[in-house]
Amino acid sequence: MISKTQWQILNLMRKLWVRAALIGLLGVAAAFASQALAPLIPASLSSKIGAEAADQILGILASSMLAVVTFSLSIAVMAFANAARNATPRATRLLQQDGTTQNVLATFIGAFLFSLVGIIGLNAGLYGAQERLILFVTTIAVVALVVITLLRWISHLTEFGRMEDTLNRVEAAATQALRHRVENPLMGGERPPHPPPNDAIPIYSERIGYVQHIDMPAIAECGEEHDAQIWLTAVPGSFAHPAEPLLYVKADKLSEEAKASFAKAFTCDDQRSFDQDPRFGLIVLSEIASRALSPAVNDPGTAIDILGRLVRILTIWKDQKETESIFPKIYVPPIKASELMEDAFQPVARDGAGIIEVQIRLHKSLQALAAIGPGEFAAPAKQMAHEALERARKGMSLKSEIERLEQIVARME
Repeated sequence: MISKTQWQILNLMRKLWVRAALIGLLGVAAAFASQALAPLIPASLSSKIGAEAADQILGILASSMLAVVTFSLSIAVMAFANAARNATPRATRLLQQDGTTQNVLATFIGAFLFSLVGIIGLNAGLYGAQERLILFVTTIAVVALVVITLLRWISHLTEFGRMEDTLNRVEAAATQALRHRVENPLMGGERPPHPPPNDAIPIYSERIGYVQHIDMPAIAECGEEHDAQIWLTAVPGSFAHPAEPLLYVKADKLSEEAKASFAKAFTCDDQRSFDQDPRFGLIVLSEIASRALSPAVNDPGTAIDILGRLVRILTIWKDQKETESIFPKIYVPPIKASELMEDAFQPVARDGAGIIEVQIRLHKSLQALAAIGPGEFAAPAKQMAHEALERARKGMSLKSEIERLEQIVARME
């Protein structure tokens, strides 16, 4: 479990402007490095290589990179809008965090700043013969980097922002979050032996929003300091507000400062995050399936594809094990298999109630999960199948289609 500071740094490094700023500074440093390296270059060598061409190359590079950055940003924005329109706005954050896109834009911005600083230095007379040679060699290297980046960008654009690409990203994020929770089913805490006692002190959130991250080491440190037992009631994905406790603390005495320390361990924001919240990825996938089943889109194939992805993701849950507690006396409510199945399949069962091919795939998906993990999924899968069958009876007009579904449900029994 990472601390709040580490999590904030991780989120900061996912921002486009951070990577662009770092590579931009690197480009500026490369332009100034020629002065430091100039004494290492023989004076006779600069006249042989023709370093005077550096200023012309830098001029071409500066003008072209500005146009390429503008064009690439417009392409990225179009991809974000396309994903929000065709899939769901909740998936655009994954596209914005795409490493290839960020590296490409950052490289173009860095090359632009490098060429700009180089031109300014040349016009200001800061470069002698040796400095011009180093600047020329560095410019050739930057041009080669830009060409390689352009080729990579062209290849990346053939998939970036398409429905398949968006689904792959959401599935990967959901898989990673669920696998992490399987490895740490209680986030390092313990299973609650009983509900919080009546004399436990509730700690409330000062901000209204979704819990994105919980700093378990910080909570454990505060708990040890006050010799307290702690019951978490809010987990990543929970909606926090001042009327609902984040946790209960059983301690002899708790100051206002200590209460603030406990509350500070919870990071809340306006939107849910994929990182510690495995249910959010399932919700986003089912949301995309619901949009595909809407009359305006009418794309049952995408919903069927998502059902297969949901089975693939939920299969990870069957391998969960009880791990040794890292933070004793911190009691964390576990995620139930029924909650995961509700998040994944209920919207599809509702919005695809009148489409036979979607219903068949839904019931076969439930049947597959019940067979893969009978201990975890059998009971909720059967309940979900019966509820979906009742919806189908109201949504379908052909008796033969309903009979086909009834046969599938009967085999689950």
